[in-house]
Amino acid sequence: MSAAHVLGLRLRNTVIVGSGLLTDQERNIRRLLETGAGAVVTKTIHPSPPTDLDERLVRLPTGMLNSTTYSKRPVGRWLTALRSFARDDLPVIASLHAGSPEELGALAAEVQTTGCRALELGISCLNEEPGLEEDTPDRVYAYTSATRSRTSLPFSVKLAVGEGLVDRTRAASAGGADAITVSDTIPGAAISPATGELELGGIFGYSGPGIKPLVLAAIRRLRARGFDLPILGCGGVASGRDVADYLAVGADAVQVYTALHTDMHTTLDRIITQSAAITAAALEKTS
Repeated sequence: MSAAHVLGLRLRNTVIVGSGLLTDQERNIRRLLETGAGAVVTKTIHPSPPTDLDERLVRLPTGMLNSTTYSKRPVGRWLTALRSFARDDLPVIASLHAGSPEELGALAAEVQTTGCRALELGISCLNEEPGLEEDTPDRVYAYTSATRSRTSLPFSVKLAVGEGLVDRTRAASAGGADAITVSDTIPGAAISPATGELELGGIFGYSGPGIKPLVLAAIRRLRARGFDLPILGCGGVASGRDVADYLAVGADAVQVYTALHTDMHTTLDRIITQSAAITAAALEKTS
């Protein structure tokens, strides 16, 4: 698979491991890169993550529900890990969020001192803020512009598909984003067959194959409307074919996450290998 350039990083391929529980430890991040990931996005670093929530995962026949939020590791520990990644010239993207735009800007400035070369703003986690089912362009602009005012690092803003996505992407662009990531999890619910009640006790983030058609359509529409910033597509990636599909509608790179909860390194290696084979076959046809 050919190299890609995203957020100022030269990646060996277009497959990026997205932010989540699997990227909450330095050793896991290093192992995922050794397995072949083009880059890895850290679990979202937050200066004051909630500690009183019941954070769990529920596997569904198709995809996964999760009530998780942000890394519980202190910012200082993350800064140490990011310095280590930078010393080894590893393509690690720091996912960040905070309780206010000003706090997020300050956190981004701290992270820049580590030598980290790229950021993703994880501002769309609906599990902590249920109101984000109806996120607004004004909120996106506030977090994006505050971050841009405090750092020169390239960053992507992670947004969820849904109503108003075009206006939210425009707000991210106007605020100084270098790219967008589409999509964060979307509101989902499942009923426990044992109790007849909602799994996890409510509506939380759904990820997996079920959102892939929605995200493909969203990216295609953004490109058709002239949106020209790089797009990192994510949602339901479980094969090289999925990677190719995202690239076909206009994504510049593709994030995989939920599928890695099953046989993490084997699955990642398979996706990368399949994607490389599809790319090679396409090039052979055009040569």
